[in-house]
Amino acid sequence: MQITPSVFEAYLKCPTKCWLRATGEPASGNPYAEWIEAQDVCYRASETTRLLSTLPRNEVTVSPNVETVKAAKWRFACTLAVQREMNSCRVESEVHAVERVPAGGRGKPVQYIPIRFVFRNKLTNEDRLLLAFDAIMISRVFGQEAKMGRIVHGDDHARLKVKTSLMAGEVRKHIERIATLLSNPTAPDLVLNRHCAECEFQTRCRQKALEQDDLSLLAGMSAKERQKLRHKGIFTITQFSYTFRPRRRSKRLPEQREKYHLSLRALAIREKQIHIVGDQGLKIEGTPVFLDVEGLPDLDFYYLIGLRIGNGASAVQHSLWADTPQDERTIWREFLGILKTVARPVLVHYGSYETTFLRRMRERYGHAHRDFPSTGETHSLNLLAHIYARVYFPTYSNGLKDIAGCCGFKWSGAVKSGTAAVALRHDWERSRDGSIRRGLIEYNREDCAGLETLARQLTLLHARSGMCSDADLLDGPKVPATKRGKDLSQCLNSVLKSAHWKYKEKEISLRTCEKAELGGARKKVARENSRRRILPSRGGQTIRVARKRKCPWHPEYPTVLKRSKKEAEHALLDIAFTKSGCKKILVRYIGNGGYCPHCHTTHAPLAIQRLRGRTFGFGFYALVVYLRVKLRLSLRLIAELLRDMFQEPISHEAVERFVVQSSEGYAGTEEMLFVNLFQSAAIHIDETKISILGTLQFVWVLTDSRHVVFHLTPRRETDFLTDLLRGYQGTVVTDFYGGYDALPCRQQKCIVHLIRDLNDDLWKNPFDDEYEGFVSAVRDLLVPILEDVQRFGLKEFHLRKHVQSVERFYQITIHGLDSCKEVTAKYVKRFLRYRESLFTFMEDDGVPWNNNAAERAIRHLAVQRKISGAFTTKGANHYLRLLGIAQTCRFQEKSFLGFLLSGLKNVDAYSEPRGTRKR
Repeated sequence: MQITPSVFEAYLKCPTKCWLRATGEPASGNPYAEWIEAQDVCYRASETTRLLSTLPRNEVTVSPNVETVKAAKWRFACTLAVQREMNSCRVESEVHAVERVPAGGRGKPVQYIPIRFVFRNKLTNEDRLLLAFDAIMISRVFGQEAKMGRIVHGDDHARLKVKTSLMAGEVRKHIERIATLLSNPTAPDLVLNRHCAECEFQTRCRQKALEQDDLSLLAGMSAKERQKLRHKGIFTITQFSYTFRPRRRSKRLPEQREKYHLSLRALAIREKQIHIVGDQGLKIEGTPVFLDVEGLPDLDFYYLIGLRIGNGASAVQHSLWADTPQDERTIWREFLGILKTVARPVLVHYGSYETTFLRRMRERYGHAHRDFPSTGETHSLNLLAHIYARVYFPTYSNGLKDIAGCCGFKWSGAVKSGTAAVALRHDWERSRDGSIRRGLIEYNREDCAGLETLARQLTLLHARSGMCSDADLLDGPKVPATKRGKDLSQCLNSVLKSAHWKYKEKEISLRTCEKAELGGARKKVARENSRRRILPSRGGQTIRVARKRKCPWHPEYPTVLKRSKKEAEHALLDIAFTKSGCKKILVRYIGNGGYCPHCHTTHAPLAIQRLRGRTFGFGFYALVVYLRVKLRLSLRLIAELLRDMFQEPISHEAVERFVVQSSEGYAGTEEMLFVNLFQSAAIHIDETKISILGTLQFVWVLTDSRHVVFHLTPRRETDFLTDLLRGYQGTVVTDFYGGYDALPCRQQKCIVHLIRDLNDDLWKNPFDDEYEGFVSAVRDLLVPILEDVQRFGLKEFHLRKHVQSVERFYQITIHGLDSCKEVTAKYVKRFLRYRESLFTFMEDDGVPWNNNAAERAIRHLAVQRKISGAFTTKGANHYLRLLGIAQTCRFQEKSFLGFLLSGLKNVDAYSEPRGTRKR
C-alpha cells in the first residue's frame, strides 16, 4: 500500500478517486484532466529550469540520493524523492524543490523549506495541504521540522509563504484515513460531486451511478442529506421520488418564494414530466439579447462575448473575440455599442457568471453611454433564477446543457463543456490555431442558441400548463378528473362554506331596492365615521400660552409683535394620569395672537400652531405606545380598548399613525443610545427573523446591558455591522454565526451556546464514549472558571490564573485527538477556529462570557411577532425604535410609561419620582 502526493490530492477531491488511482484503475478519459496534468508537468519543468539558471552550480543538486544529501553542502535541491513508513503503509513524495537555510546562530538548527510549483494563478487549500505533505516528508528525512514552505505559482511566478506546521495535524489525519481506505479491498460508496467534471474517472463513475440510480446524481444534495435518507432506507432516486408531498401554501405569505424540493426533481425524473410550482409566467418586455460569455476564471479574463439578438430565423449573432487581456476593454466597448443600437434591450443570460461579468466590466471600464446602467441592471433576466424552485425539468441538474437538451436543443460542435473551453483557449494562446478559435466561437454561438430555445420553451410552458398536457401544476386548484367527482367536490365545498360565520347574510340574494337601501346605509355610516369630531365649546382644563414675539415673515425687523385683541384657541382630547388611575379630559390652549404692522397679519402663538390638525393630546399618544410596545397588544385590540374605556371610536389605522408619529419624535433618542453603546466596554449582538409583508427579514439587537438599539435589514449579512463597529475599541459578544467573524473588533463568543450544543449532542449520541470523554474535558475546563466568575465577578485579576488550564486543554485534548468521529471533530474544529474569541473575558474586566443580555432584549420581539403577524417595513422600523427605548427603560429599571409622559428625550436623564415602585 503506497501513498503518494497524487493519491493524497485525489483523496482531498474524492475518496473514490483516491481508491481508483491507488489501485491502478485505468482512466476512462477526460480531456480537461489530461490538460491539467500536462500543465502541471510543463510548469514544474520550466520553473525548475528558471530556478537553476539563477543560482550557482555549486549550490544546487538535482535528483540527489536521500542518504548522501544530508552530508552534502547545497543550498537548493530539486526533484528530491523521499519515502518513509507511516501508519503501516509506505508514504512517498517527490518534492519539487527544497531550500536549505544555514543556522542563524549558535544552537539554532538548519532550516529546510519545501517549495512546490503550481501553474494556476489562484491557489486552493488543497495546494497548501500538498505543501504540508511535502513538509512532513522533509521533516522525517532530515529529522528537523519544516515549519515553513513556499508555493511558486502563476504566470508572474508569485511566491506564497505557508506555515506548514499549522497544517501538519490535518495532513496526518488525512494520511491515516487514506491508509484505512486503501486497506479495504472494495471501493468506497460511489458519490458524484463537483470535481467530477475535472476527473479522469468521470465517465466510469457516472455510468455506474446511472446503473445504480444513485442519489448523488441529483446535483445540490449534500452528504448529510444523503446519509439521512440512507438511514431511512432510501438509496435510489426512484425511491426518493415517492417521498414528495405537495403542500398548500400559506395565504398569509403569498409572496414568499417556495423552497427547492429535491424530491420533486426526483419525481420529475421518474415520471419524465415537467413540474411547475406556482405561476411561472415568463415575460420578456422588449428585444431579447441572449448573452453568453467565455472567460478564464483563473485570470478573471473574459475573451469572448456572444450576443444573439432577436428570436428564430431573424436572430442576429455577434461574437466579440479578445486575443489578449488588453483587448478586453475593446470588446466591452463593442458590446455596449451593439446594445445602443437595440430598441429596449433585455439581457437574457443563464447563471451568475454573466452577472459577475457585467459588474466587473462596469467597475473596470465604466459605461460607454448613459442609457446602459438601466439597460444592464434593471432590464436583465437570469433564467436560472426564474427556473430555480419554480420549474422542475426531468434532468439531474439545472445546468444549461441538461435543461436546454431536455427542450430539444443539441450541441453539435467539438467543444462540449466549459472546462474543455478553458483548456482549448490555453492551447490557442500557445499555437494560435485558427480552427481552435472557430471551435470556441461555434461553442459560444450554440450556447446563445440554446439559451434562446430555453427562453422560448419557458414562455410557451406557462400557456400550455393550463391544459395540463405536458406540465403538472402542483400549486394550482385541484380539479377531479370525472364529472361525478366534480359534482361531489362542489357539494362538499358548499357544505364547508355554510359553516362560515354570517353565511346567511352573505349568501341571501336581496332585491335591487333592498341592495340600494343597504348600500346607502353603508355609505351613510362611512360618512358618519369620517366626519370630523366636534369638541365641546366649554369646560375642560385651560392652558394659556405666550404669544409669538417675532414675525416669521419679517425676522429682520426688531419690532415686537403687538398683542391682538382676538384670542387663538385649540382644544385637544387628552388623558390625565394620576396615582390612582387615568381619565379623559379636554384641554384648551388659549393665547393672544401677535399683530405685525409690516405685513398686517395676526400670528397665532407658536404652541397653538404646532397643535393644528391634532385632535388628541400627548397622553393619548403615550398610552397607545405603551399598550402597543410594552403590553404587546395588537392594533385592533388597542382600538377596542380606547372605544370601550374612553368612548373614542379610533380605527386601527389611526392607532398605527399614533405609533409612527411618536417614533418620529424619538429619533434623537435613538442616536443618543448609539453614542452610549459605543462608549461601553462590551456590546452584545444577536439577530432574529421577522415577517415583512410575507418576506423574511432580520432584526439585529445591540445592547450593553443598559442601552438597547434595534436595526432591521433585508438579509442576514453583517456589512452594516462592519461599518458601524469600525473604530470601536471594546469587545463584541456574539453567538457562533459565521457572519460575525468579519467584524473589525475583539470578540467574545457566547459559551452558553457552546454548552447547549454540547449537551444536545450528548443526548443524541448516548453511546459515544469518545464524545463523552471530550465533553468531560470541556466540563473540567469551564466549571472552575465559571465558579470563579460567580465568586469574584468578571475580574481579570482572578481569572488570569486559568490561562494555563486553557493552554493545557488545547495541547492535550484538542491537539491530542489526531483522529476522531464526526461529532467530536465538529467541536474540535470549533474550538480551533474560535480559540482567540472563546476566552476573551479572561483578559479584560467587565466582559461577559455569555450573550444573555442580547437574548433578553430580543425575546420581547419574539413574542410580539407571534401576536402581530406581519409588519410593514415603515411600521417595523418605527416599532423597533420605540421597542429599543422600552427595553432600555426595562434594563435601567425605569417605567416606560413614565418616561413617555415626562416629555424627556434622554432615558439616562429620566429619574422616577420618589416613592415609585421599581419595575
